[in-house]
Amino acid sequence: MPSLTHAEARARADQLTVRSYRVELDLTRGAERFGSVSTIRFGCAQPGTDTFAELRGTLRSATLNGRELDPTLQDNRLPLTDLGAENELVVVADGDYSHTGEGLHRFVDPADDNVYVYAMSFLDCAQNIFCCFDQPDLKAPVTLAVTVPEEWTVLANERGAQVAAGRWEFTETRPMATYMTTVCAGPYVSQHREHDGIRLGWHARASLAEPLAAAADELLTLTARCFDAYHALFGVRYGFGDTYDQVFVPEFNAGAMENPGCVTHRDELLYRSAVTDAELETRAAIVAHEMAHMWFGDLVTMRWWDDLWLNESFATYLSYRVLPEASAYADAWASFAGHNKLAGYAADQSSWTHPVAPDEVPDADSALVNFDMISYPKGASVLRQLAAWLGDEAFLGGLRDHFARHAYGNATLADLVDSLAAASGRDVAGWARQWLRTAGTNRLRLSTVDGRVGVRQDGVHGAPLRTHRIGIGSYRLDGDTLTREHRVEVEIAGAYTAVPGLADGADLVLVNDGDLTFATVRLAERAMRDLPRLLPAATDPLTRALLWTVAWDATRAADRPPVAFVELVAAAVPGEASPTLAATMLANARGQVTDRYLDPARRPAALHTLAETCRAMLADAAPGSGRQLTALRTLVSCLTEPAELTRLLAGEVSAGVLLDAELRWRLLRRLVVLGAAGPAEIDAELARDHTGQGAVHATGCRAALPDAGAKQAAWQSMTVDDTLTNRQLEALARGFWQPEQAELTAPYVPRYFAEILPATAGRSGELAGRLAGWSFPGYAVSAGTVAAAETLLARDDLAAGVRRALATGRDEVRIALAARSA
Repeated sequence: MPSLTHAEARARADQLTVRSYRVELDLTRGAERFGSVSTIRFGCAQPGTDTFAELRGTLRSATLNGRELDPTLQDNRLPLTDLGAENELVVVADGDYSHTGEGLHRFVDPADDNVYVYAMSFLDCAQNIFCCFDQPDLKAPVTLAVTVPEEWTVLANERGAQVAAGRWEFTETRPMATYMTTVCAGPYVSQHREHDGIRLGWHARASLAEPLAAAADELLTLTARCFDAYHALFGVRYGFGDTYDQVFVPEFNAGAMENPGCVTHRDELLYRSAVTDAELETRAAIVAHEMAHMWFGDLVTMRWWDDLWLNESFATYLSYRVLPEASAYADAWASFAGHNKLAGYAADQSSWTHPVAPDEVPDADSALVNFDMISYPKGASVLRQLAAWLGDEAFLGGLRDHFARHAYGNATLADLVDSLAAASGRDVAGWARQWLRTAGTNRLRLSTVDGRVGVRQDGVHGAPLRTHRIGIGSYRLDGDTLTREHRVEVEIAGAYTAVPGLADGADLVLVNDGDLTFATVRLAERAMRDLPRLLPAATDPLTRALLWTVAWDATRAADRPPVAFVELVAAAVPGEASPTLAATMLANARGQVTDRYLDPARRPAALHTLAETCRAMLADAAPGSGRQLTALRTLVSCLTEPAELTRLLAGEVSAGVLLDAELRWRLLRRLVVLGAAGPAEIDAELARDHTGQGAVHATGCRAALPDAGAKQAAWQSMTVDDTLTNRQLEALARGFWQPEQAELTAPYVPRYFAEILPATAGRSGELAGRLAGWSFPGYAVSAGTVAAAETLLARDDLAAGVRRALATGRDEVRIALAARSA
């Protein structure tokens, strides 16, 4: 089906003004289909001209101004001819339920056979549910009515009520983009609270009632404090009625979706088993992120997807800005620097990097691939620097002016630049040209030129040199404590900037101290060599995050041998107080370094080192703590002898550890990979954990079996079966490739490159890209894998998401090859 182009969207926005939508959904027609009636009222600036509306489904009838239209769709488009100055379009259609997290998704909970439905209209999937003009700048109020089984609850963007048995009607919304429309229906259980005149609600399927209740108080406190923080920052109250619901829904593709008044979250965020502090911090950041969207994205929406950063970069920046005051996570910026930004640096140094705000996004399919770590953490980092450069008063003044000018409408980069420039008197347009319109990462390091110490700037892979506002800190190592003795903030530009008064004789001189800019850093040679001593001695979590970033980026760039990162983790993680930093660095060492960056012959020794590191952490951790759980999870993944895993699964775990469902599956999967457990054990565990998450774990375990027949069955399902849900596909793909099974899966490496295009053909753009990425043979670290990927990438008929997945996989194999030769 054709993807809406930017040119088509511009032309239609110039032509039409949408007055309102009325949508009626009938969810009582069985397990496969639902009914949809759309009534759209819209004006036309040029009466007598033609346009089109979008619908993916079966069109039953359509009338335009009382005139019957030909009920034949041209792909997903309904032609509308001879428009009047004012128009009414009524479309009756049947839609197909989705199992891919797009459109109207239907899920049957194996725990109790209850049925749940939710709408995911993003990015252009509103047309999967109702006929509409599916682009972000044709905003309009929506009135919704839904027919469901009598025992169901229905939630949507506005306050609703059951007006008759099985009949729910909702208040008309404020103007919003079609991609923000949602409805959630089923026997949901709920928790409600009130705060500052807003009714807050949290909802989940019945089988998750217990974890929902357990999380309710924390979610209430977080949500209430975030509202208070955003109201204070923006001077503009939440603008979508007097309700704010958060619905935890099954088989969700993203972390969450910012539908005004009714945010949908993946229900894995309601932790049914023991949880680490790092995971709780991640959930808090997601909640705060979606709340920021009520202003950036929902109240003011980008005009087209080239300004996606106006949504995602701002929401990411603001979420980490408010977390220290709105939650228990006072060191949230350290977590951001040592976790989120690592993905941003990786993306921005890849072959497919792009500007935070591209000059042009040609169509909706192309827009989808830009929801990445450049639009999120890089964009957030850039905004943090902008706030530091302008000063908070001018920065927030510009944002408030932006809301006043464009509330319930749409805006562009130029619109925001105008507001910020007016508030600050600074050349914000020049800043935007440097930071938003160009791609690539800068690298900063100390350098001495003509006897003067300063900062040298390089452009990684040819990135342009930019102006940075940075901190530079000088540290002294006194015993086992690293103390900052001096710090200065300066602006640097060009290839070299002298910094008066700066000496390079300290134990550590940290460029970008305070993490005000987006740039990778290298330390002086002595400091790089002394990282195992310096990093554990740093008392400030943000300083440690920056040192971890230096070490990780140098490892990925093959500036340091990968074994050095394992040694650094062994030296510094046992003393790392930040749960997020500890979890991230253990995961990087265990996943990337041992499985990809190290020569296979050195892998056993590295796994042993990491296992011993985890044992040391376990001996020191408080019983029942998140630190204990983090160490135990990593230990399980490092063990290569089944006997210890079997003992753990039998209940011989550390004091304070609960052998719950998630830990049991983790242990069983490792046993499966090692060939010490098989189908009978998987079936028995699924019988014990007969839930949706249990079924996903069982699917992944079966794909991980070291058996030729199991691999063939998993491959066939993954590449041919188009009835699988998004979660089943992901579990199959992630379970299939295992570094311990390289010989068994070697024949599937060429098969991937021969069969991935047919396997993704006919799938939605989002799912096609995800499947291509999930199933990429990333453990096959060889020049042949790179060459095979490049052969496919040379084609000009690849879908945008598939192209991005192939390029990412190829880039990561290249990085691994370079690391092995370091």
